[in-house]
Amino acid sequence: MKYAITGVDGQLSGKITALMFDEVDADQLILITPFPERIPKENIAAWESAGAVVRKADYSNPDELAKALQGADAGFMVSAMTVGEVRQQQHRNAVDAFKNAGVGRIVYSSGFKADEEVPASVVIVDHHATELYIKQSGLSWNVFRDNLYLENYLYAFAQIALDEGTWRTCAGDTPAYLVAKDDCAAAGAQLLLGHGERNQGYNITGSEAVSVRQLCELVSKHAGIDIVYDSMTEEELYSYYDSLHVPRQATGDFSQSPYLWCSDDIVTNEAAIRDAFLDNKSDDVELLTGRVARTAADLIEGAARSWNLNKA
Repeated sequence: MKYAITGVDGQLSGKITALMFDEVDADQLILITPFPERIPKENIAAWESAGAVVRKADYSNPDELAKALQGADAGFMVSAMTVGEVRQQQHRNAVDAFKNAGVGRIVYSSGFKADEEVPASVVIVDHHATELYIKQSGLSWNVFRDNLYLENYLYAFAQIALDEGTWRTCAGDTPAYLVAKDDCAAAGAQLLLGHGERNQGYNITGSEAVSVRQLCELVSKHAGIDIVYDSMTEEELYSYYDSLHVPRQATGDFSQSPYLWCSDDIVTNEAAIRDAFLDNKSDDVELLTGRVARTAADLIEGAARSWNLNKA
């Protein structure tokens, strides 16, 4: 049995790769990246010396990707970074490549509630379309639908709030079952290994509901710095991100942006929290991995070690 993992230069696929090395022999792994230069050379050398195959391929080139996938029986398809029709086309290319390469089973990292007819945020529109395309492909499939990552709040958003003394959002005080990226990776690895029911989606959430205000208070407490929580309107939040040079669309200029995400992505996700689209709990992490999903309290110490408090 051979397993392909796409996007191994990224965080989620990188975590799944590490887990798969613990689960199967290295010569069963085909590791695919569009950017091998982003991976430390010693990592690639270690993977290859252990017996894994590392191949370069991109979702924008389905023929190249199909060639890279040759020999795989099952594969993990990580979602692309760009939001919108560009990403939807990349995902269609990837699914076609999996099919043309003869990969029998695909596991896709989707978004929470992407199976619903009315997606809650910009990013979920893409996941919804991709899930439909996968289901129509004839491939055996699983999707795991991650809620928003706790790490985005405890690392990236926290750092800007610490720098500025203010946490700006439109999420209000509504709680959501945000999830740790490690739990998403663990669930994805189990599905790639063949656990779970075929042709079924799994909802990957945290085990504890937490509001963005509570996360702000948690960061403030651990940093020992007062942070003002400012929940504003969506248009006010767009204007704030405009001031940080965050582009509104994923095709914009990110050269001065502190984030890799466009503000359409950020603002609609925050609004989805506010409007209680993300407040449903699932036990699928425990079902797939045998452990309870982590909480913000479990992650805060690690996050705190990453903060730069020089500006605060």
